[in-house]
Amino acid sequence: MRAAVMKNWSLRVDDIPEPTPGGGQVLAKVLACGICGSDLHLLVHGEESRRLSQELAGDGPRDPGSPVVFEPDHDTVMGHEYCCEVLDVGPGVNNLKAGDIIVSFPVVFDEGGIHGVGFSNKYPGGYSERIIANEMMSIKVPNGLSHELAAMTEPLAVGVHAVAKSNIKQGEAAVILGLGPVGLACIAELKMKGIGPIVGADFSPKRRALAEKLGADVVVDPRETPAIEAWRKVDGKKPLVIFEAVGVPGMIEQAMRMAPKDGRVLVVGACMQHDSFHPMLGIGKELQIQFALGYTPIEFGSALTAIADGKVDLAPLITGRVPIDGVPQAFKDLGDPETHAKILVTP
Repeated sequence: MRAAVMKNWSLRVDDIPEPTPGGGQVLAKVLACGICGSDLHLLVHGEESRRLSQELAGDGPRDPGSPVVFEPDHDTVMGHEYCCEVLDVGPGVNNLKAGDIIVSFPVVFDEGGIHGVGFSNKYPGGYSERIIANEMMSIKVPNGLSHELAAMTEPLAVGVHAVAKSNIKQGEAAVILGLGPVGLACIAELKMKGIGPIVGADFSPKRRALAEKLGADVVVDPRETPAIEAWRKVDGKKPLVIFEAVGVPGMIEQAMRMAPKDGRVLVVGACMQHDSFHPMLGIGKELQIQFALGYTPIEFGSALTAIADGKVDLAPLITGRVPIDGVPQAFKDLGDPETHAKILVTP
């Protein structure tokens, strides 16, 4: 089958063996898979990030609850934001059948452990024609929901989780730094929770326009108007949570510098490089800094429900579609925020 394959931190399009479902697993045809910014970062900063992961894991026996780490000198097929059609089922599958349209929490588990789909040498991700999914981690897509919108479940779930981790509530305000897919997902969830005002900041006019469509009350170009000034003009009194959704070195300190006393900073941008900041900024203001990663199965399911029930319209975020052979060029195209927000791979 055709797939966009990563090896030694570079991409190629190639033919790879088709996977076979094991116990409790299904073989599924990829209908749509979003290209995630973390995949773009992985090609550039993956080695540094992987070294840190190994350091955190230590030299002892591997924690059975942690995912098996992929080897970069072996083939890896990325892609973890997918919607699929079940083609075949393995032993012990009772609630899924051929023809079912599903989304799945992007992990597969077997006798060898837990494998992150899109970050595994064994299980290909969504930049391929077919993947393996565990029945227990899969959800049937409600009738009538397009497979393209269903594929937006995973990126929305990131925003759902980040907002939950921030402990923000009605009567509080939010500033979102960075209006890529992660920042936009945060805005969508904040709007659904009735939070306001919501201030978004990004250099890109197109991203600012998308933020307004999703519910941001004010959007600014930080080169012209600092986000914290925009918040002071529109509110300035409510307790504030700043969402750092850029994920490049220096952004945590920027968020700390602009935060008011007793403010909270939620870091959801996936920075894979070393960073530093001045602790006295946080000490002097008594800031709370929280980091967020991924989502829970319940948050994943609630994201799908919100999309299916029409509580949020993510269609404007889908700005391009490519076949598998177009994935390497799509990675390059996503470097221009005025051209694309989310490109879907549609095998």
